Amino acid sequence: MAIAGPDDVASAPNAPHTRVEVLGNIGPNWFASVMGTGIVAIAGATLPVQMPGLRGFTQAVWIIAAVLLVVLVVLVGGHWLRNPTVARTHARNPQMAHFYGAAPMALMTVGAGAVLVGGDLIGERLAVDLDWVLWSLGTIGGLFTAVSIPFLMFTQLRVEPDAAFGGWLMPVVPPMVSAATGALLLPHMPPGTGRETMLYGCYAMFGLSLLASLNIIAMIWSRLVLYGTSGSARVPTLWIVLGPLGQSITAAGLLATAASSGAVEHRLAAAMNDFGIVFGVPVWGFAVLWIALATSLTVRTLRRGMPFALTWWSLTFPVGTFVTGTSQLAAHTHLPAFTVAAAVAYCGLLLTWILVAARTARGSVRGNLLKLAPSSDPVKASKDALS
Repeated sequence: MAIAGPDDVASAPNAPHTRVEVLGNIGPNWFASVMGTGIVAIAGATLPVQMPGLRGFTQAVWIIAAVLLVVLVVLVGGHWLRNPTVARTHARNPQMAHFYGAAPMALMTVGAGAVLVGGDLIGERLAVDLDWVLWSLGTIGGLFTAVSIPFLMFTQLRVEPDAAFGGWLMPVVPPMVSAATGALLLPHMPPGTGRETMLYGCYAMFGLSLLASLNIIAMIWSRLVLYGTSGSARVPTLWIVLGPLGQSITAAGLLATAASSGAVEHRLAAAMNDFGIVFGVPVWGFAVLWIALATSLTVRTLRRGMPFALTWWSLTFPVGTFVTGTSQLAAHTHLPAFTVAAAVAYCGLLLTWILVAARTARGSVRGNLLKLAPSSDPVKASKDALS
């Protein structure tokens, strides 16, 4: 998803960057790189059309995501232990606080990848057990961010009238990821009350995240209409809107499939399958509209000299959820149009991921991205003057 970019951050003047200070700048927003990498593996594994070599590629990408997750857990967790006061400022930063939602989603993304592609490498039993652990931790963390970060916004964080941006979705989207990835675990549960409870729990998290996301998407649309964009490296965060849209389509489809496997009675399972299509297709249509708008605004900002920033990870995970959602619609409607759309969107995801991953690696090696400390200064939006 997205991370604070050059326009959102500033280095302290005349302050030497010690190793601890540099590592302290690796906040929860860096987990977006795990999400953006892991979704490449998941989307590839669920494509309606499988090509030679794709399986091996998705396994390699999943390994990269898993390694990234371990490294970031060590770095971010270690910083919290060594410098809790400094680390705590991230939670009070109106730009950074929202990205605490990235860590739970990173955990569940790697967990889902374990079930979908990791079983051939580590064994199906271990893959399922690993997913249960990561899903449980991610769900608990995601429910916490869905409550705590909005509470901070309501009571403490200073928010400007033009402050709404894609990052606001980060704390409330994790329960939707829990719903989608939880559906993958349902077939591994014994039939009975436990499986049925899990199914309804996933639907409850689906609704929690969907309604909260719709409120925030409306505020982002309103901000764009009233104030315009920031014209900065924060513009790519507009792509985050695709996250709850694509993930909700994915969740509706996967939960419908799980329901049909005996989690509930046939009548309810048929209704849930119908819901997956009746809900998914209209939301998919809005997602296509948003892709067109976000593309236009991103290209416009690029032409005006937008520099590379970690906000570009917004072009990966959200687009990946659009791919998985489209794949679910292809599976449930059996229409070739959705199959083609999923394949085209996955090609776009691959190209973007390669670009963003390469630029991130280069910036990290050079130290440019590691030396940027988060700023709490508001980012102002503006429109072009009429000629």
